[in-house]
Amino acid sequence: MTYRLHYAPDNASLIIRLALEELGVPYATVLVDRRARAQKSPAYLALNPAGLIPVLETPDGPIFETGAILLWLADRHGALAPAPDDPARGALLKWLFFLSNTLHPAMRMIFYIDQYAGADTADQARLRTHMQGEAARHLDTLEAAANAHPDLFSGATPTMLGLYLGPALRWLALYPAGETGWFRLARWPRLQSMAQSLETRDSAQAAARAEGLGPAPFSAPLPADPPEGAAL
Repeated sequence: MTYRLHYAPDNASLIIRLALEELGVPYATVLVDRRARAQKSPAYLALNPAGLIPVLETPDGPIFETGAILLWLADRHGALAPAPDDPARGALLKWLFFLSNTLHPAMRMIFYIDQYAGADTADQARLRTHMQGEAARHLDTLEAAANAHPDLFSGATPTMLGLYLGPALRWLALYPAGETGWFRLARWPRLQSMAQSLETRDSAQAAARAEGLGPAPFSAPLPADPPEGAAL
């Protein structure tokens, strides 16, 4: 079966597109029109009741949650992660869940600040500043982890950690527009090196072409110019 990736340009589905490209498995894409809030439509909610992107349709049924999709793909195809009986598996799992449960929620609060702080702009500014500091602290933690576990965070032979981190670094550099002065990738040289290495891979180049991400999508990102859909 060809997988079906429900995606929107420059969204979390980018992580799954990278994984599929890296695995070299056939897949089709289904554009989720965020401008029309298609992710909240009855048809989409039947696939993912949380109404979030992405969903991957598989022979085992639809899978949602980025970390869950990555783990399913890794175990199904025997790549992108140490095997379950490998001593490094525990390290990969803890950092995958750190990305999905700690860094990613902090990013969502920065990007969608009104959903968390309400309409008051002063409240929004205070919370955004706080969460930017939290995100920087999480990146400090990941920089130390990447130094301790270079094989797990490499961009040259990426695991799912690198495939998750590359887009995360991209988004922190770009969004929200006008509020990214706090972020300087050079502060985290190991993560910067990983991002630079990752974007030279065929998988990243294919994803960049498909979603209009530019020549250096992770280390020196430009706003997306997708050939279809909208990067919101």
